[in-house]
Amino acid sequence: MIGLWLSWIAAVPVSLPPQLALAHPQWVALQQMPALMPVSSSAFLASLQDDRFERDRGALRAALDHSLRYLASPAAARRYPVAGITRERMERSLLRFRRLVEVSCTAADLQQAVAREFVAYQAIGLDGKGTVHFTGYYEAVYRGSRVRTAEFRYPLYRLPPDFAQWRSPHPTRAMLEDSPRLRGLELVWLRDRLQAFLIHIQGSARLQLPDGSVMTVGFGGKTDRPYTSIGQELVRDGKMRLEDVTLPALIAYFQRRPQELGTYLQRNESFIFFRETNGSPATGSIGVPVTAERSIATDKSLMPPGGLALIQTQLPMDGGFRSVSRFVLDQDTGSAIRGAGRVDVFMGTGDEAKQRSGVMNHDGALYYLVLR
Repeated sequence: MIGLWLSWIAAVPVSLPPQLALAHPQWVALQQMPALMPVSSSAFLASLQDDRFERDRGALRAALDHSLRYLASPAAARRYPVAGITRERMERSLLRFRRLVEVSCTAADLQQAVAREFVAYQAIGLDGKGTVHFTGYYEAVYRGSRVRTAEFRYPLYRLPPDFAQWRSPHPTRAMLEDSPRLRGLELVWLRDRLQAFLIHIQGSARLQLPDGSVMTVGFGGKTDRPYTSIGQELVRDGKMRLEDVTLPALIAYFQRRPQELGTYLQRNESFIFFRETNGSPATGSIGVPVTAERSIATDKSLMPPGGLALIQTQLPMDGGFRSVSRFVLDQDTGSAIRGAGRVDVFMGTGDEAKQRSGVMNHDGALYYLVLR
């Protein structure tokens, strides 16, 4: 991400359903389909309603402004069109939607205006029928130290100055962790090895230092090795059930079996480098801040960066889960977010966001909205 890469992810995302494993012919066929399909029903647009519009209008406006800033940049011009949608059309759509957010008194008013002026495209999902799997990610807050001590022993590393010259394929995580190649590039030290790994997954963190100050770190680069979910590996080894893979469950598993931690962490060959961000807010892969419950991460090779979308899924609320329908902005990506059937929702910063992200593991639907 910083994006918040990775995010990916319910912190440690689960695997695709076995019937849609990447090597399966059905998945290969899905990869050859357009990622987005037009929604022909006008009744569908008339049914869309944001579940927290009146309470969260300011956050929605802020997220829209961040995407508009990106869409006006040279970086956006280089990446569009995506899924047949041009940058100019998406920018016009966001400008008009922002105006509708300003003048609509209620969610129903906004819903009616969107139904009149916009069209929808649905992500084909995991199955070609629109089933999208949703997880969550967050900006972690951990204790850290700028120097190694007996307590703080697990480093995050800066991007090596010669990284652009590294031969492909890059070294694996095990190769890098067990060699002196990164010596001297330590950016900050963590107390716990799993915490350091989770920052690799989330892509950014806020670190409380011993002197009381706060250090922020974000994504600085990554190797070209593939991402592997440790939750997926535990399921594959028969040590957890797929439906039980949540962040709290993974943390508890390795607290009971610390001797297995190194083995499973190194099965994820991908390695992330970091940079100090000097107090900047959590930032997505398109280079703008992400907004709690209004920013999502998708596969940016398929989905329009900065785009206006609507998610329908379940989010953790009040000790349980509640069905939501919500306008969001597509502002991030992640190593675990691949294909048209995966979405990660940014849930915010700190322990509450961590707990909520860690239990997200639901199916739903993803739509993009553009002006007619």
